[in-house]
Amino acid sequence: VVSTQSTGNYFINTNLSSNMGSSYDHAITVFSPDGHLFQVEYAQEAVKKGSTAVGLRGDGIVVLGVEKRSVPKLQDERTVRKIHKLDDHVCMAFAGLTADARILVNMARVECQSYRLTMEDPVSMSYIARHIASVKQETEKERDAEAEAKKKAAGKS
Repeated sequence: VVSTQSTGNYFINTNLSSNMGSSYDHAITVFSPDGHLFQVEYAQEAVKKGSTAVGLRGDGIVVLGVEKRSVPKLQDERTVRKIHKLDDHVCMAFAGLTADARILVNMARVECQSYRLTMEDPVSMSYIARHIASVKQETEKERDAEAEAKKKAAGKS
């Protein structure tokens, strides 16, 4: 989903040891003492390991471009797609792991169809962007709750 909103500058220290962030990196809403959100930094590192995706918006046009990396010999290169059509007028490009994005793409397609059936109008860009963001945040909250429950269970044993 093409976003035109600037999120500011992030400074990532790739030399962080796993012990430094371990007490602050389990929740997406907790800041470390020096003001870092480790979940944001981890997400940026995951994107760095994926391919580049770029979106440009002009008057009446949007252009999405992705980096095409070499494909392993046993994989059909036609199966590697980084740009997906969600609805007749909405496309989504992603950087990162294809398996993770495939789930999100399918959820977004279902939401686009549901919106069209319910509202009898095509989905708006702002609506589907907010929906995708809320799905991602809920996923992180659930993962954090599971990690916390495992910690408590391990502490009681």
